[in-house]
Amino acid sequence: MIRLLFVGDIMGSAGRRAVLAELEPVVDRERVDFVVANVENLAGGFGVTAKVLEELEGLPIAVFTTGNHVWDKKEGVPLLDAHPTLLRPANYPEGNPGRGWCVEETAAGVPVAVVNLQGQAMMPPIDNPFRCADRVLAEIAAAHPELKVVLVDMHAEATSEKQAMGWYLDGRVTAVLGTHTHVPTADECILPGGTALQTDVGMTGPYESIIGMRPEKVLERFLYNTPRSFEPAKRGVQLRGALVDADEKTGKALAIRRVRVDVA
Repeated sequence: MIRLLFVGDIMGSAGRRAVLAELEPVVDRERVDFVVANVENLAGGFGVTAKVLEELEGLPIAVFTTGNHVWDKKEGVPLLDAHPTLLRPANYPEGNPGRGWCVEETAAGVPVAVVNLQGQAMMPPIDNPFRCADRVLAEIAAAHPELKVVLVDMHAEATSEKQAMGWYLDGRVTAVLGTHTHVPTADECILPGGTALQTDVGMTGPYESIIGMRPEKVLERFLYNTPRSFEPAKRGVQLRGALVDADEKTGKALAIRRVRVDVA
């Protein structure tokens, strides 16, 4: 058995503080073998830069996933080609920088594939993630025929689309874990074919907020229907994510449970 930890969207400086303070204790306490973290909100809540990514160096994070906000910082886009374990959704059209999947190994040498996908519903126009998933899984099987454990970050707005991806890939991947909406869902389960599913693992960041931002400006946007500049919140910081136990010989999930750590 191997244990995977997926850390939900790390939101700004508060989220970085959470992983710097609590990730290693969680990994030690839970005996985690492999860590994946979504970092599309790492830099001030929008995108990623070399400076903030460097803050996480030394932490036991094997792969970084992202989403639509990965393009928000122009200086961060070249990182997608420079860092082989920094992913962007695989279903962005061909010709964009970066890659949508990679394979890394646990300390014991077990290969784990991580696939980054993005939904279409209420999101920027992008290629079909379901068809893309078929293509990526075929590529992984061709390049790594021995590999069984596959974790998918399904970065999407609609709960239904994330659930649909879980059912579509049931029995073909180890876990489909949702990101983007920053609100953890209580629907973690193992589907009939052996795939673990949670439609959103939640945000790692400030929960005294509206999805990570200070409430005042967000409320003004709802009240006045005009643009407002958002500012990341700082209080009520939590590390959120999901733990998935898997059989490395079959790739089937054995258990899934939510993770919540309150950060002092």
